[in-house]
Amino acid sequence: MIQRLTSLFALWTVLGTAWAWFVPDHFLWVVDGRFQPMGQSLVSVLLGIIMLGMGLTLSFDDFRRIGRIPKCVAAGVAIQFTLMPLAGILIASGMELEAGLAVGIILVSCCPGGTASNVVAYLARANLALSVTMTMASTLIAVIATPLLTGWLAGKFVEIDRWNLFVNMVSIVLVPVVAGVFLNRFFPKMTSRISVISPLASVIVVVLIVGGIIAASKPLIEEHFGLLLFAVLLLHVFGFSLGYLFTKVLGFGVEERRTISIEVGMQNSGLGSSLASTPTFAAQFANPMQAALAPVPSAISAVYHVVIGSFLAAVWRRQALKHQR
Repeated sequence: MIQRLTSLFALWTVLGTAWAWFVPDHFLWVVDGRFQPMGQSLVSVLLGIIMLGMGLTLSFDDFRRIGRIPKCVAAGVAIQFTLMPLAGILIASGMELEAGLAVGIILVSCCPGGTASNVVAYLARANLALSVTMTMASTLIAVIATPLLTGWLAGKFVEIDRWNLFVNMVSIVLVPVVAGVFLNRFFPKMTSRISVISPLASVIVVVLIVGGIIAASKPLIEEHFGLLLFAVLLLHVFGFSLGYLFTKVLGFGVEERRTISIEVGMQNSGLGSSLASTPTFAAQFANPMQAALAPVPSAISAVYHVVIGSFLAAVWRRQALKHQR
């Protein structure tokens, strides 16, 4: 039952987004700081829970697996952190987006693959081991790559404090993942029970993060509706397409092409939302309105990539089943 509910994450994301849009008050508690002593949003805390859940599902054998499929992992991660950021800056510059939207697009394009990609890879009958390994590898590399790339590419629109971004990446991503891995190593019975429900918990938390940002940013989304939706759609179309085409050129098998396409196309939008929502990140904008816009592309991205990914998974799963017959 938990696995079935988790596999419907695209539906939950769409329903949660619609709920937050029509009844914003039900989700504002996520971002308005009412439960935080310093009045900060819960987005970073919630994302840390997701990263901890990811760590609980990993073992030291998962890290050794990178050495067994280095070509696939290296190619996928390289595409993730070259072509996607390039697509982000081209969209932001080509469409002449406002500073907040531009930085938000670039930030999410520089994020690693999200854990939802593993569910999609499973549903698509792709290479699940490669998907998990790529998510893990890109998440760890992102601790350094995301601050550097965001600071470099977004510097055209606003000066980014790369060190502060790096510190946030360490606290929000690296520490929870490492903690989860060690808990799995030394308390396997406990973590095996938790890991059964952690994928579904991650889906719920992502819906809460996205819903909170949608609820808080509804007027800004309405103001930039068409441009915003088109820009984020373009980013993910580039991601899924380039991930597949470049690996096809490299001569990878069908399962590997599909897996890398999913990994590249599905960014960790929760991470983008969390980073863009921190007070220190917002303080880098001279205009508070632009600062409020920065997390919005990540929230829209979360909806887009699960819908596109689920559609591709349905198509590829049908093709795989047909081929088996």
